[in-house]
Amino acid sequence: MKISMDKFRLTLFGMSLLTSFSYNAQVAIDKSNTRDGEEVEYCITHKKMHALQSTPGFAQQFAIDQSAMTQAEQQMQANPNATRQTYTIPVVFHVLHNNGNENISDAQIMDALFILNRDYSLQNADAALVHAEFQGLPANAEIKFVMATKAPNGNCFSGITRTQNILTSDGEDGGAQVNAIVNGNNVYNGQWAGNKYLNIFVVAHAGGAAGYTTLPSSWSANSMRNGIWILHNYTGSIGTGNVNTSRALTHEVGHWLNLSHTWGGNNNPGVSCGDDNVADTPVTKGVTSCLLNDMACGPRGNVENYMDYSYCSKMFTPGQVARMRAALQVSSTGRNNLWTSANLVSVGADGNLALCSAAFTANKTIICAGEEVQFTDNSFNVVSGWNWSFAGGLPATSSQQNPTVVFNTPGEYTITLTASDGSASDVETKTAYITVLPEGVSIPYYEGFESYTQTSQISDYFITSAANNSKWELTTTAGASGTKSLKLANFGQTGTDIDEFISSPFDLSGIDAATSVTLTFKYAYRKRVSTNNESLKVFITQNCGDSWEQRKTISGNSLSSQVSSTNWTPASAEDWTTVHMTNISSQFWKDNFRYKIRFDGNGGNNIFLDDINIYPGGPSDVIVLGIKEEANLVEGLNIYPNPAENELNVSFNAGSAKEMDFVITDLLGKTIQGQKIHAASGANLVMLSTEGMASGMYLLQIGADASRQVIQFMVK
Repeated sequence: MKISMDKFRLTLFGMSLLTSFSYNAQVAIDKSNTRDGEEVEYCITHKKMHALQSTPGFAQQFAIDQSAMTQAEQQMQANPNATRQTYTIPVVFHVLHNNGNENISDAQIMDALFILNRDYSLQNADAALVHAEFQGLPANAEIKFVMATKAPNGNCFSGITRTQNILTSDGEDGGAQVNAIVNGNNVYNGQWAGNKYLNIFVVAHAGGAAGYTTLPSSWSANSMRNGIWILHNYTGSIGTGNVNTSRALTHEVGHWLNLSHTWGGNNNPGVSCGDDNVADTPVTKGVTSCLLNDMACGPRGNVENYMDYSYCSKMFTPGQVARMRAALQVSSTGRNNLWTSANLVSVGADGNLALCSAAFTANKTIICAGEEVQFTDNSFNVVSGWNWSFAGGLPATSSQQNPTVVFNTPGEYTITLTASDGSASDVETKTAYITVLPEGVSIPYYEGFESYTQTSQISDYFITSAANNSKWELTTTAGASGTKSLKLANFGQTGTDIDEFISSPFDLSGIDAATSVTLTFKYAYRKRVSTNNESLKVFITQNCGDSWEQRKTISGNSLSSQVSSTNWTPASAEDWTTVHMTNISSQFWKDNFRYKIRFDGNGGNNIFLDDINIYPGGPSDVIVLGIKEEANLVEGLNIYPNPAENELNVSFNAGSAKEMDFVITDLLGKTIQGQKIHAASGANLVMLSTEGMASGMYLLQIGADASRQVIQFMVK
């Protein structure tokens, strides 16, 4: 199978099956600090502040800063009739992602910004629904949040930066996450000062919490770390967010503006009655659900307060508003510079916006012929007109903001967008942005990599690497049945990585209903240390890759129990294992069937891939009764798991390559299923589906030539 254009891609991992790759650093979750029904601590700001108190010099300086903010609050209260300005805070959302669902959309971020502005301006309709004892108490903070549109170097941007880094899933050290953003974001590589921007870090893992920040202090006033960490699914109410989690950011901004939890800042909710130094918030223990009748400390708790842990938060009190506004007036914490006219102009948050840049994305860039692609305009900051050009597309042009286009002919196509604000325009062109795959080839199909001299010639496949480091490459140093194979140089890589080898389409639509389809391949692998637990996974799709279904995982000792501490290369046929996947069920017999082989590495040794084969093979009609039974037709026969649930794995060693029949019968001899397998010389692993089989005892009969071997197993 050959494709005329070069479709070898070195792209970041982002296939639609996988919501997010994440090893989520093992952080112990304090269950007493979670909201009811949730698996993350709602907020760990009080824990971060407690840790800072032990830092030499911090406690003394923090006390000085708090005293200054208290004085500012008292001055405000002494002059209650003074005209109050609305404070404008410039915001930057830094999305730290690894191409998973934590890479949230611009729309979700703008929804989060809308919720912040709604809650801090008392525009939330539910504020009128507070408990009768708190009617009339919800207060307008008169604080406005706007996207910054100028980076520290003066270049315009949308107010959003994006950084691809695996640290999104390791939030044990928030400073390391910030450093990753500083060094790797797509807008400006450098510091985003905390006294110029409110930096919000959207991540997949925030130290086991939904979010956290630190209270105002001169300790980190100008630092970029003077910001807020928030999980992607606690950001906004759309996309990965939802209404119940959408006010976590309101809560964290409250901390950033010097509010404690309503029960104080020393412990988790429900531990002891406490005070938050705000006169009009009752003494409380705090709640983890919407307990409107909470009176554990005497007065009714203000559980609907944003600074409690309830699911029904909807208000700040006037005393809290005074405390937050006072925090914005003290110079030592850096907060009072954010809203100055000079700073708003310098960061592009003064409201004087114009077209900055044309930009766009597509919901998918690799498709089969005849599929639709949804294009999304991401131009900023003021856009009133769009002029699209779609090479190879129908329509070929469009003036819609977000057009849908069909591509019918295989090839690679360039897309151009010209955006305008009515007086100025800008153009973005993405060359070979859309790849339309060729029609699926028929089976049987075999790939042994012997005809290639370099990796880029392997045009039938797409190669991706999540960390964009070592990837599957053609090698001439090893081969299962020749001198060449694919090698993933996993030896020496640190951290967790995902590498994929993804096929172009195959046409399985003509497979007879009475037959079957088997996918086989060979791999060679060693651990680097005995504790390595790496995985080889196989996914298949019936819709060209719009969605993928995982059909096999081989990991840990099942992948290999052998260890090599040096840079390993297979040296003999015994180093290779042949995998036979018989579970390509009829629902996948489409004209755009694809498969991908994925390796999840974590500091182990090299892995090699060779001799990929897809072939039809009808259920065996050789009911092996009546042929000679031998106990050792194959060596090392092992079946697992036993009892089986959805799949039975059969591993064995064959003395030579041969065609074999695998037949499952009940104890009365009735055939349940059968499969012909092209066994390879050496180690073999056959996967037989037991999904849908009734619980009970069965026989697996393995036949070859005039011999058979029978083994008993159970299905749960």
